[in-house]
Amino acid sequence: MLKEIRKVHPEAELRFWCDRGFYKQASATVARFDETIPVQRIIAGKLRRYNHLSFFQQMTVPGLVVKNIRDIFLVGVGTLQSFFKLIFWRPDVVFTKGGFVCLPVGLAAHWLRIPLVIHDSDAHPGLTNRILARWANQIATGAPLEYYPYPKSRTHYIGIPVASELAPVDDQAIHAAKEKWGVPTDKPLVVVTGGGLGATRINDTIVALRAKLQGLTSVILVAGAGQYDELKAKLPENNADFQLYAFVTEMPSLLTAADVVVARAGATTILELAALEKPTILIPNVKLTGGHQVKNAKVYSDAQAVTIVNEDEMLAQPDLLLAAITTLLSDKKAARDMAARFHAFARPNAARDMAALIISAIRAK
Repeated sequence: MLKEIRKVHPEAELRFWCDRGFYKQASATVARFDETIPVQRIIAGKLRRYNHLSFFQQMTVPGLVVKNIRDIFLVGVGTLQSFFKLIFWRPDVVFTKGGFVCLPVGLAAHWLRIPLVIHDSDAHPGLTNRILARWANQIATGAPLEYYPYPKSRTHYIGIPVASELAPVDDQAIHAAKEKWGVPTDKPLVVVTGGGLGATRINDTIVALRAKLQGLTSVILVAGAGQYDELKAKLPENNADFQLYAFVTEMPSLLTAADVVVARAGATTILELAALEKPTILIPNVKLTGGHQVKNAKVYSDAQAVTIVNEDEMLAQPDLLLAAITTLLSDKKAARDMAARFHAFARPNAARDMAALIISAIRAK
């Protein structure tokens, strides 16, 4: 999307703000596009609400209550920090994606009367976007409008902007990508990713299945920074059959090499894989607020565009994940047909349309 903005306004001054936990990954990602764009940290807090616990159950967990009270204070601090940063920079528009770090930034933009554009990727609107939507000049969504309660006059179904490299590829491109990643070109490759911070339960299951998977496929596990050192101590050095990474900056290249992808059901991840037309196994995190990953996954499962593995069942029976992988690798036609249905959800012009919506907010001002 930054590329699309630069096409229209080459002189545009861009800045990227994020929370401390995402700073390292964000810096690497933004630097791939333009290393002169400043990446800055904003103090932020989150309201922890877990889908598997009722409101009253959550109130009985002292550690959870204390963290939520602390983070309400952090939201206030982050809002003041954002307020002063925006006073000194005074941008023409602020764009937020709905994460908890976006709340203080969006509130500060509203107070300073700076045009605000928000994007809601998930099929289940998050708390931050539900708050900011009342003041946003324009609202973009990743799924069709019927999933959202936003005012129709300001809301637009854009899809989710993904990297331009994410597009269906032929066997030759897959072969070249496998060579780049040092895996056998005559053997299938399964890429497993739990997102930027990783997914401990998926990581542990893949490691437990490693011996069974070795005879079937090569595996590349992107474990996230949090668990990487722990897993690295248990596993041999990276080799042709099994590779472990904390974080991958060249994710489009890695996903291009994959024959099957195992992933969480975050909205952006889903649409990236749909754009690539990859046979995909989704393992939604059932504990997240509002069950938004479960709702995301259901949209595509209902269309028979992905395979879903229930996380709780997988933890009890790890071979359920092995069976899902085996099925996709053994029936290539069924896997291709499923991937084609998945690709039908891709919106290749989402980045261009999102950039146009952001620029229109400036012009309206």
